[in-house]
Order: sequence, then structure tokens, then C-alpha cells
Amino acid sequence: MGKPVVAIVGRPNVGKSTLFNALAGEMISIVKDTPGVTRDRIYADVSWLDRDFTLIDTGGIEPESKDIILSQMREQAQIAIDTADVIIFITDVRQGLVDSDSKVADMLRRSGKPVVLTVNKVDNFDKFMPDVYEFYNLGIGDPQPISASSRLGLGDMLDVVISYFPDKSEAEEEDERPRVAIVGKPNVGKSSIINKLIGEQRVIVSDIAGTTRDAIDTPVVHDGREYVFIDTAGLRRKNKIREELERYSIIRTVTAVERADVVLMVIDATEGVTEQDAKIAGIAHERGKGIIIVVNKWDAIEKNDKTMREFEDRVRQILSFMPYAEIVYVSALTGQRLHKMFDVINMVIENQTMRVATGVLNEIMMEAVAMQQPPSDKGKRLKLYYITQVSVKPPTFVIFVNDKELMHFSYLRYLENRIREAFGFRGTSLKFFVRERKEKDQ
Repeated sequence: MGKPVVAIVGRPNVGKSTLFNALAGEMISIVKDTPGVTRDRIYADVSWLDRDFTLIDTGGIEPESKDIILSQMREQAQIAIDTADVIIFITDVRQGLVDSDSKVADMLRRSGKPVVLTVNKVDNFDKFMPDVYEFYNLGIGDPQPISASSRLGLGDMLDVVISYFPDKSEAEEEDERPRVAIVGKPNVGKSSIINKLIGEQRVIVSDIAGTTRDAIDTPVVHDGREYVFIDTAGLRRKNKIREELERYSIIRTVTAVERADVVLMVIDATEGVTEQDAKIAGIAHERGKGIIIVVNKWDAIEKNDKTMREFEDRVRQILSFMPYAEIVYVSALTGQRLHKMFDVINMVIENQTMRVATGVLNEIMMEAVAMQQPPSDKGKRLKLYYITQVSVKPPTFVIFVNDKELMHFSYLRYLENRIREAFGFRGTSLKFFVRERKEKDQ
């Protein structure tokens, strides 16, 4: 199963982006003193103690605002609340408890999710603690005093956050059914594909982009094997600022991909592959998932003997960072080739969980080294001592070398290609870690 999802919510200008950056360890969100600067919802992978989670930064919630950007932020934050496992509700000790905080607290209480009430800008605990106690009036638990900018109190707050995560052993006992996330831009036919697979109208489908509201888990049985399909909602509505709304799908995409084994990246054949498709595919690629590119509406394309090859070339060019992805051409409308997808899904799952014996891996690596000499720098040549596979989903390898600075990414890509030639691994990314081992350690 995927990592827990933690969302930071609160009204504008209380320090959500500062906290996000402090926890993510990088300046990712734009931080300014103007309310509403964090237009984008941004996510990052965070570890605390031995727990990993996905952190989501949201736009500020202005509960009563009629301003279009702020009302969109409220909707963004609601999506974050719906998809999160734990919510960090951030307030500002210097502004004190305001009416908007109470309204946000009501919204969070209704969600039924665990909420960690966090009071920010407590740069001096002795001075500000009496003001922190005022936040007990929200009736949403014990306030955790922090200073995001000075990084004070973050550890205690994170201890509370991870206390709400499921026990690791419980998480491992969850069902073994393959989980397949269907992602893509709004209106490319994600829900129609699921409807066709299960033979009933379980997901509302309409020609208005963005009518699928929530990520829905649908069990599907094929040839006696049960799968769980996770449908992600594209939330684009008419008469709104388009760029703002196209970002709405990111949270759902991240959380659905996080929970999936295999990702079906749906592309509209009539539109062709776009930069937005590349952004969405990048989320699955970064997380090392099995990836199948599903070209939908293929029946609507006029074809000749070169059409498929030309289309594939364009897809490969724009999605050049994941040449391993499988491509399937389907029509949700007619059902054309849809059932072939299960064969491809099964193959990708098999490849995601494939283990290769260490002895065989080392033979492949030594052959590769013999065929193409490792790089050198200033008279010092890279030596490769040993390779071993350390995990699956995705298949992950560690290579021991004399000096990891000499391991150029192009040589690592060459080794990956040799391993793929030997074992296939179609449809899944591979991860490589390079570790140094001194000559005397041999």
C-alpha cells in the first residue's frame, strides 16, 4: 500500500508554505506576505523517524470569500482534506484566534479525519504559550506550538502526526489484490474505461469535463483474478480560470498513484500526447510504479499503415523519461482491445515484482563492462565491484564501486539497458543506488 498522505491546511498567510518547506527540506512553495500567493497545491515526500509520508501544501481557506481565486483555493483545500489521512491545521499565534479559524475548524471536524492543531510563529515559548492556550477554544485537540521559520517544535508536532498512521504490521496485512490507478487529464475517458470493464454505469460519465468528483475504488474480476481500479477525478469546470483548475487533478493523481501498483496513463488519441500528460506521467515515474500508456478513442482516428508508428514516436518523444512504459490502443466506446489490457497489467505486475539472482546480475554487469569500458576522470577509472537487487516494486539495485563520483548517469543508463535486454522488465522503472567501497574493503 502507498504512503500516508498529510495535508497542511489553514487560512491564508499563517505560514503553511513556510512549514511545508521546512518539512520538505527545500524551498518549493513560493513564500510571500500576500495572502493567496500559494496558488498551486504542491506535494513532497517526507520522512520522520522511520515513517515515510506524502505531504501536501494547500492554498489558504477563506471560508466566506466570494473572490474566485480564494473560492478555488477553498475547493483545492477541500480536495486535500478528502484525500488526506492526517491533517495539519495551522493557525497564527500573533494574529490570535479569529473567526475564520473557527470556520475552518468546523470544516475539518466534519471531515472526520485526524487533525493536528498547530499554532505557528511561536518563536519564544515562554512569551507566547499563554496565547497558544487560547486555541483550545477551537475544540479540535491540543494545540502544538511551533515556529516554522525557526524550525522550533517541529519534531513534537511530527510525533503527533505519525501517531495517527496505521501500524506498519497492520498496513502489511492489507489485501494483495493488484491496485490499478487510472490517471490522465479530465475527459480523456478514464471513467468510461472502468464502466466498460465492469459492464455497468458505476461512475458518473458526462461530456462536461470534470464530472467525476471523487477517486473511486472499483473491484473488477477478470479470468478469476480480482483487481481494484482507482479512478481519479479531473476537476475542470467551465467559466473558471483554466490554468488554476487544471492543477486540481494533481492531489488526486498523487494520492491515487501512491496507492497503486500499476498506473494506466490515459491519453486522448484525438488530442495526441501533451505536456500536461507528461506532468501527470512524471508523478507515476517518480514513484517507481508500473506504467501503461492507454491511448483511448483510437477508433476516432483515421488510420493508414503508418498511423500507429507515428503516434507512438510522438508519445515516446514527449514521454522520453519513461521509455519502458507499455502502450495499448483502445476504445472505451466500442470496447476495442480493452480486455487485452489485463494481459499487459499482469505482465507489468510480474515485472514489478521480479527478482534476479545476484550471481546472474554480476555476470550481466561484467559482460557490460567488458563491452564498454567504465568512464574515467583525471587518470582515475571507475571500477564496478558488485551488483545486487535489494527490493521490488520497483526492482531496485545497489552497485558497489570504487568512486561514485565517476559513475556518470549515461553509464548507469547503459547498465540499465543491458539489464533490461537480459530480463525485460517491460512496463516498470528500475531504481539504482551507487555505493562506494574502498579497495581495501574487498
